[in-house]
Amino acid sequence: MAKREELIVGLDIGTTKVACLVGEVTEDGVDIIGIGTQPCSGLKKGVVVNIDATVAAISKAIEEAEHMAGVEITTVYAGIAGSHIKAFHSEGVVAIRDREVRTGDIERVIDAAKAVSIPQDREILHVVPQEFTVDSQDGIKEPLGMSGVRLEARVHIVTAAVAAAQNIIKCCSRCSLQVADLVLEPLATAEAVLHRDEKELGVALLDIGGGTSDLVIYNEGALVHTLVLPIGGHQLTNDIALGLRTPMSEAERLKHKHGCALSSLIAPDETIEVPSVGGRPPRVLSRTVLSEILQPRVDEIFTLVRDEIERCGLSETLASGLVVTGGSTILQGLPELAEEVLGMPVRRGLPQGFGGLTDVVRSPIYATGVGLLLYGARQQEGLFIGGRDTSRRGVWNRMRTWFAEVF
Repeated sequence: MAKREELIVGLDIGTTKVACLVGEVTEDGVDIIGIGTQPCSGLKKGVVVNIDATVAAISKAIEEAEHMAGVEITTVYAGIAGSHIKAFHSEGVVAIRDREVRTGDIERVIDAAKAVSIPQDREILHVVPQEFTVDSQDGIKEPLGMSGVRLEARVHIVTAAVAAAQNIIKCCSRCSLQVADLVLEPLATAEAVLHRDEKELGVALLDIGGGTSDLVIYNEGALVHTLVLPIGGHQLTNDIALGLRTPMSEAERLKHKHGCALSSLIAPDETIEVPSVGGRPPRVLSRTVLSEILQPRVDEIFTLVRDEIERCGLSETLASGLVVTGGSTILQGLPELAEEVLGMPVRRGLPQGFGGLTDVVRSPIYATGVGLLLYGARQQEGLFIGGRDTSRRGVWNRMRTWFAEVF
């Protein structure tokens, strides 16, 4: 297979599946030319717990994407998530050397803002600028070229557990893949599903994955809050399996085909056939029974989100409401239930901003994969986007050093 330098590959390593998307950079943006997906049992709540199982799933997804795109994949932008992700705010101040803000001044003030003490078992993933202040003028998004003598920066710092990051790098390396960058998955997802005006007005994004639900909040165009909830679609499937006494594979099928998060939307006479365990004959049950199992768990997820938004004091800043995405959000009635719990507008987020295999990829299931592609495209173009560590020592350089120490 041929290697093509203009290719970008996003690798979404999730709790229940691995998705590999191959994009080709064009004059109009990014065209998706290859897709590969494989079930994965090597992660728990977003963290690798079985190297061999994860490597096998990545290899098959990569092979499938290579075959569809007709190319050889060597470098990927890999997503990282899990309850080990922590974030906080920080500030930095520097003197402007030439009384005019230059690129070097911006780099120095961000370096000053991220010069904070963190535990040795943690590493900075992203330093996301929120706003700059030149002398007494605050609220500046792009200070380049402005005159002044004092430059301040307020940033949002995202950290990850070193071991969790190392394991992702290790899995990719065993598949002969180089990781161009490790990207926080909800940040990548935001690139694919959120509109710029939503970020300006204030919006929350909830990516309900298999093992975790990732929440990010934007206000005035900047990332202001990050949180990973240790609950996701796998819990929904497990509830169905236990409540209906059916195998996990059948519970997953029932969730996607017949699942509904709001019982009031189901007609009283709707029925479903539920396979049994141990060779017992299947049963015919009301679809409402399935919904009554799903609704409390979905309600719990959005109650946790509501409590977190209120705890942070951001309830009044979310004029655009909440955007939900991820595989579990295809459930009928989920946005309606979210609106009832949160008391704000809710929409289902579909990936956008790409060409190529749009009919296949325009689904919440691929939101993170598309976001990783868009992130990679903008990074290669040299554009400054939220979520990238702006230091000269990129994430990959640090991870490569750790990997060399291990092996």
